[in-house]
Amino acid sequence: MMRKPTLPLLIIAVLCCLAPGAARAAVTLEELLEQTRNVRAIEAEAHAARERAFLADRDQQAKRLADAQRARDAAEARSKALSAQFDANESRLADLDETLTQRLGSLGELFGVVRQVAGDGASILYDSLISAQYPKRDEFFGELAKSKELPSVEQLERLWFEIQREMTESGRVVRFPASIVEAGGESVPTDVVRIGGFLAVAGGRYLDYLPSLGKLGVLPRQPAGALGALAQGLATARDGYVEAAVDPSRGVLLAMVVQRPSFVERVAHGEAVGYVIIAVGALGALAALYQAIYLIRTRMAVRRQLARLEAPTPDNPLGRVLAAVTPDPANIEETAEVVELRISEAVLREVPKLERFQAFLRLAVAAGPLLGLIGTVIGMIITFQSITESGSSDPRLMAHGIGQAMIATVLGLGIAVPLLFANAGLASMSRQVVQVLDEQSTGMLAESLERRRAGEAQHA
Repeated sequence: MMRKPTLPLLIIAVLCCLAPGAARAAVTLEELLEQTRNVRAIEAEAHAARERAFLADRDQQAKRLADAQRARDAAEARSKALSAQFDANESRLADLDETLTQRLGSLGELFGVVRQVAGDGASILYDSLISAQYPKRDEFFGELAKSKELPSVEQLERLWFEIQREMTESGRVVRFPASIVEAGGESVPTDVVRIGGFLAVAGGRYLDYLPSLGKLGVLPRQPAGALGALAQGLATARDGYVEAAVDPSRGVLLAMVVQRPSFVERVAHGEAVGYVIIAVGALGALAALYQAIYLIRTRMAVRRQLARLEAPTPDNPLGRVLAAVTPDPANIEETAEVVELRISEAVLREVPKLERFQAFLRLAVAAGPLLGLIGTVIGMIITFQSITESGSSDPRLMAHGIGQAMIATVLGLGIAVPLLFANAGLASMSRQVVQVLDEQSTGMLAESLERRRAGEAQHA
């Protein structure tokens, strides 16, 4: 009978079975012992190989560490050397700057101020009207502003002189000979009157300074009215005081004034719609003027008729009404019955003449803004068409259409408002005359009824 193996033997058997080098399971204890010995030898050899690999790798790591430390030490040494050289250069640069500052003294500040003043003055003198009398001053200022060298004494003196001359001439009114450029491009010598740096005239015409040519040129368009008369008076004056215009903006306002379109140009800018609106307004104005004269004469004639009601005349509405409804003494009964109808007929016959053209004026008042709206729509269509064709919203391209739209609107309102007041005035004048006719006809009707009652009382 076989005994059960003890616990240590079972553990050894399991370990042997799990050993990687075991080819087969041990059957006897001697085989198990041999396998255990072989396993231990294999494991010792593996551990020794791993230890040798670790030692070789450690030597390589130590060598690389030593190389890195040597490189770091070299870099630190170079950094210290460069830092020392940088500090030395900074110190030398500071010493040189201090030496330069000491040697320059106030010349450096003077040089900066001169360049700044020359740069600012060059732009002023380039557009100055005084440069037409004293040319090429801006070139000197420009060269001085761009110079890299210290200015000489002569240059400083001329800089001061030109600045002083600009200030002095800005407060003087002088006459000097000059060559001006006409509108066609030709140069003509003439006498020029200059008011400071603000305005210049020659021969009653306003001039503009042309910086590119260094000459004065005649404005293509001259202001009309009072400004033209002032220029003429200034050009012919020789002494004393004379009234003149001054442009404080040195030509900007004058250019805007001369570019302002006249009334005829504004109307022409409205094109066909503008002419239609003006035609409607002119017809309405003529009709209103004609009717106003007629009503004034009629009111005067009615006042004269009121002073002598017993003698009606056919030259006024009241006289014609009185003549139409005067009762016949021979047939008082028949007259009293039809007198009211005769009065109404006579008054209604006069009303159309008194209210003549008022319907047309009301139509013109309503049509004016509508025609202006049509012109506005046409102008906006032109504006959008220009945007579509050009592919951009340049204000200069849209100005024509917007200008036409605004002109048409202004013209429409311009005829509507005066005609509205004119129609109201004519309606008031006609109502006064009609009221007088109604009052007098009512009085005549009452008188006719009283006569009828008196006649009936006598018959009774």
